[in-house]
Amino acid sequence: MTGVHASAQQGFSTQAVTYAQGRPDYPRQLTGWLTEALGVDAQSTVIDLGAGTGKFTRLLSTLAPTLIAVEPVQAMGAQLSKLLPDVRLVDGTADSMPLAAASADAVVCAQAFHWFSTQAALQEIHRVLKPAGRLGLVWNVRDESVAWVAAITAIITPYEGDTPRFHTGRWREAFTGELFSAPELSCFPYSHVGSPQEVIMDRFLSVSFIAALPDAEKAKVTAQLQDLIDTHPDLRGRDTVAFPYQTQAYVCRRLS
Repeated sequence: MTGVHASAQQGFSTQAVTYAQGRPDYPRQLTGWLTEALGVDAQSTVIDLGAGTGKFTRLLSTLAPTLIAVEPVQAMGAQLSKLLPDVRLVDGTADSMPLAAASADAVVCAQAFHWFSTQAALQEIHRVLKPAGRLGLVWNVRDESVAWVAAITAIITPYEGDTPRFHTGRWREAFTGELFSAPELSCFPYSHVGSPQEVIMDRFLSVSFIAALPDAEKAKVTAQLQDLIDTHPDLRGRDTVAFPYQTQAYVCRRLS
């Protein structure tokens, strides 16, 4: 689909299953945040924009029966449909959603807004939201104060190129005060607990710009990650690892 960054289209298409297996879920506190900050309840119509494989959609589905998942990458949407067959899935992008104006009480983007943080996207989100609607932005952010987490960042960052990333902060530039209020932050600690294969290998081989690498380069990254697992004193010999995150959740209010 046009309008999707090349590394997202290629990487997420080839690694959709790995993405579904390796990406962390979200802390339970987000249920309260969705209710209180975004006003989501059983009567709400909610759009999960850039829904991917349905990791966050699953949490939303426990709160809002009227839920629409918007996802442009077919392989990702196929995983979502397997996980949540009753959720309505539509093919669309942030700047072109096949949905009626003023039809949603909330739009939520989890792990996604940095891919489409443009005025065109905010205009389209503004269009589909009701006058009192709210936009929620959620990211699981790695805790790089932990040495082995910082080492993983050092392994993957050289391959980043021009791929849009949350950590650059450039996603904030779209908020000029015309369409939405400035993002208001809430933070929640979270640990993704699982085997090193799940929380490290699957997680980072599913990063868009790593998944899109040629096989030889991807093999180099795989070897570096495996060496870290095999040699770091906090990882070596462990069957289970707790990968530390801080979940950052932002609410933005629609301005008329």
